[in-house]
Amino acid sequence: MKVGILYSRIRKDEKLLLSELRDRGHEVEKIDVRKVQFGLDSTTANVEDLDVVVDRCLATSRSLYATEFLDSYGVPVVNSPETADVCADKAKNSLALAEAGVPTPNTKVAFTTETAMEIIEEFGYPCVLKPVVGSWGRLMAKIDSRNAAEAILEHKATLGHYEHKVFYVQEFVEKPGRDIRVVAVDGEPVAAMTRTSDHWLTNAAKGGETASFDLDDEALDLVERASAAVGGGLLGIDLMEVGGDGPNYTVHEVNHTVEFKALNEASDVDVPAAVVDWLETKAEAESGNGDSAATDGEELLV
Repeated sequence: MKVGILYSRIRKDEKLLLSELRDRGHEVEKIDVRKVQFGLDSTTANVEDLDVVVDRCLATSRSLYATEFLDSYGVPVVNSPETADVCADKAKNSLALAEAGVPTPNTKVAFTTETAMEIIEEFGYPCVLKPVVGSWGRLMAKIDSRNAAEAILEHKATLGHYEHKVFYVQEFVEKPGRDIRVVAVDGEPVAAMTRTSDHWLTNAAKGGETASFDLDDEALDLVERASAAVGGGLLGIDLMEVGGDGPNYTVHEVNHTVEFKALNEASDVDVPAAVVDWLETKAEAESGNGDSAATDGEELLV
C-alpha cells in the first residue's frame, strides 16, 4: 500500500512508524503541512494515489484543517476529521464520553471568571482547571485554595486568546499515584501502560515512570465504549483508577494523535507493528469499497 504521513516534525514515534512501513515494503509519502497548500478542490501535496493518510501533526489547528481538506478530496484519513474535532477539544471530549454513558470526571464549563469561581467553590478544593485545547499536561492547574483560584483565573482572563476565556473545571480525582494509557485501534487495545509520578500530573511527557499494564474486563469495555464515543480510529485512551462504589475506572480523555514511543518501550507488544497491521486492514477496506483517492487522482493535483 501507499501511505501518507501528515506531519510537521518527525519525532521518534513517526520514525518507528516509518521504519515499520518501509520494512514491510510499503511506499511512504511524507507530507509536511508547513509546505503544503490546501485548496477547495485540490492540494499541492501528492495525494492522488494514497491508500490512507495518517495524521501525525503536532499542532491541533493544522491537524484539524489538514484532515478536513484531505477528507473533502476523498482521501482516506486516520483519524477522521470528525474524531479529531471531538478529541482536540476537552469540552467536546467530555460531552461525547458522558453522552455515551462512559464514566468520566464531573466537569463544568464557564465563560467568565465570576462563574468559574462559583464552579470551583462548588467543587471544593482541590479541583482542576484545564485549557480546552492542549496536551502533555501544559497549562493545567490543580487549585488548592480560593486565593490560588483567583490568581489563576485572573491570569487566564488577561492572556487574550479566546480559548483562555473558556474555563474548563473538573473535579480532582484521587488516583493511586498513576493513570493508565491505552493505545487502541477502533476500540481494540494494542497495549496499555501505567504512568506513575509523585506529582499529580503523571504524563510520561512530564517524567512519569511507565510500566506495562494488563487490562481487566471493565477496562476493556471502557476502552471500546470510549473509542466508539469519539468515532473510533487510532486513539490514546486515558483512564484513572477510582475507589468507592461503582466503576473502578474513569475515562478522563481520549487523544487522537497519540504518542506511543513510551508504550512501545514499556510493553512487550510491538506497537508500531500493530498499528501498521491495522492500517493495512483499513487500506484494504477502503480499496474494497472503491473509495480510494486514486479514483479522483487527476482532480486532486494543482
